[in-house]
Amino acid sequence: MPRMRPVDSTSVAAVGYDEDRHELWVQFVGGETYVYSMVPASLYRELMAAESMGRFMNARIRPTYPTRSAG
Repeated sequence: MPRMRPVDSTSVAAVGYDEDRHELWVQFVGGETYVYSMVPASLYRELMAAESMGRFMNARIRPTYPTRSAG
């Protein structure tokens, strides 16, 4: 698991990115953590700069990238 960075969001608690595996790790406020595969580093940077992480996740990441629960 990459280092998780706390973020200022009403829906996302922390975000991490594994550059070698192109995996985006997202911990939601409810406590669940999901891993999104094949996410380019540029999209991770866009997420971190987004005005609303929740809207960005719903529009750009959730519908496009394969996901799994981090268990």
